[in-house]
Amino acid sequence: MISGRKSAVIERPEAEREALRSQILELKAQMRAVIVAHNYQHPEVQDIADFVGDSLELARKSTELEAQAIVFCGVHFMAETAAILNPDKKVYLAHGTAGCPMADMIDGNELREWKARYPGAAVVCYVNTTAEVKAESDICCTSANAVKVVESVPQSEVVFVPDENLGKFVAARTKKNVTIHPYPGYCVTHARLNAEQVKLARSLHPDSPVVVHPECKPEVAALADQVLSTSQMVRYCKESNASSFLIGTEMGILHRMRKEAPGKEFFLVSNSLICPNMKKTTLDSILETMRSGRNEVIVPEDVRLRARRAVDRMLAIV
Repeated sequence: MISGRKSAVIERPEAEREALRSQILELKAQMRAVIVAHNYQHPEVQDIADFVGDSLELARKSTELEAQAIVFCGVHFMAETAAILNPDKKVYLAHGTAGCPMADMIDGNELREWKARYPGAAVVCYVNTTAEVKAESDICCTSANAVKVVESVPQSEVVFVPDENLGKFVAARTKKNVTIHPYPGYCVTHARLNAEQVKLARSLHPDSPVVVHPECKPEVAALADQVLSTSQMVRYCKESNASSFLIGTEMGILHRMRKEAPGKEFFLVSNSLICPNMKKTTLDSILETMRSGRNEVIVPEDVRLRARRAVDRMLAIV
């Protein structure tokens, strides 16, 4: 089913929402904190954030923030990346149990087994990984720069973890003569999208370009007009002459799209594109985290230093 509705909205009286916002902003000033949010967050969470972006944008932004604390509205690996880059700041995850099933599909031991299987190969890890996995990798990447990252390594063989679909996407688009060994991980949310849903969406909205995320299956990506990271999607839709778009990624992105490209229409290719972990964060959980000081994300220093090397190498890729 295709949806033109707005992305998931938490139903609450406006007076209650404003009361929560006021308390959060007061605590933010007291803590000298900044609030950052991923594009998949609830609209009310995006609207209170100082900065909204995709994984690459948030990683870059976290190194530039003038603050004593970062309140991260996203999932655990994102807050962990901010902690890796900011040892002098306190980093809090706005909801303590917001995790990423894909990131949990590989750990340090499993990656070491893959490294032993392909000795001499460069290890490229998607940002959707734990600090432990980043520490075992040569360089990190996001969906926005994965092709450039793989092309930047000197080796002609790459172990790509943990997203098999993103690894295949890179292999299909790189101009480098490289052999990629993708680990069999995947995004549970994007894996729900299939080719038949894309074909149905096109039949209902034939003039709307199909824009999907590279975490989607290859057969879905093959049917799309554009395969882009979330923030690349926003820029593409703003700059395109098209007036409507079919979007194949988590529904939270629709809020930012409608704000930045008013007057254009956005339809989800499937109503199943909802990440339950991204949707855990609410104004209530942000306030409780800030009040209690719980959910601080701490990375052991030896792991942080090794993981930072991989993240810094990613950030150096223009």
